[in-house]
Amino acid sequence: MAYQAGGQRSAPRPVPENPEADAYLQDYALLLEAVSFPSVVLDHRWDVVLANSAFASLFREVGPHPTAMPGDNFLRFVLFHPDAATVLGDHEAGWCLPMLANFAAAVERHGHDAGLQAIRRDIAQDPIMEAAYRHGLPHWIRTVGERAVAADGAVRPLLHPDPRWGATDCRIVDETPDFLKEMGCTRITFVLRDARRPAPSSRRAGRPRRTAAHLSVVPAPEV
Repeated sequence: MAYQAGGQRSAPRPVPENPEADAYLQDYALLLEAVSFPSVVLDHRWDVVLANSAFASLFREVGPHPTAMPGDNFLRFVLFHPDAATVLGDHEAGWCLPMLANFAAAVERHGHDAGLQAIRRDIAQDPIMEAAYRHGLPHWIRTVGERAVAADGAVRPLLHPDPRWGATDCRIVDETPDFLKEMGCTRITFVLRDARRPAPSSRRAGRPRRTAAHLSVVPAPEV
C-alpha cells in the first residue's frame, strides 16, 4: 500500500501479475505525490492501491484499528472506524450514506467478490447500519436524488488536523485515467477549499468520537 497512518510511504499495493501495470503504478505514485491535495487510488473494493502524503496527513491523528484504517480500505474506514467522524464532517449524511449507496451498486456489479461480501457481513452485524442499508437507503436515494450519491463533484465537509485548514470543505474530483480504469481502479482527489464557509456550532465543538452503531439519519422502518 502507499502508506500506513503514522508510518512511511512504501511501494504500491501489489496488483495481479502484470509487469506493465506494476511499472505504471510505480510512475503514477510519483505523480500522485506531486499533488498538494489529498489524493488516493482505490480498487473496486475501496482497497487503497496508492495514496499521497497529503492523504496520510489528513488522517494522521486517526487511531489504530484492526480492519478499518484509511490507508487500507477507505470504505471500511468511513463505515467502521470510531475516529472517522473526527475527520469526515457531517459524517452520516455526507459520507456514510453516499458510500453505502456506492457499495450497494458495487455489490450488484461484483456480487461474488469475497472482499465485498466480507464488508457486507460486517454491515449486517451492526443492526442500525443494516437497517439503513436494507430499508432506509432506497428511500434516502429517492429523496436526495442520484446526483447526491455520485462522488465526482460532491462537496463534503472535512475536519483537517492541520489548523491552517481546520473545519473546511473539499470537492471530490474523479480524475481517473484510462489505464487505471482498465485496471478496475479509481483515483479521487479531495480539493480543499481556501474560502472556508462559517462552520456551524456542531462542527466547531471539538472532534467527537462515535460509537459502532453510529447511523441515525436513516432510521429503521416502523413495524
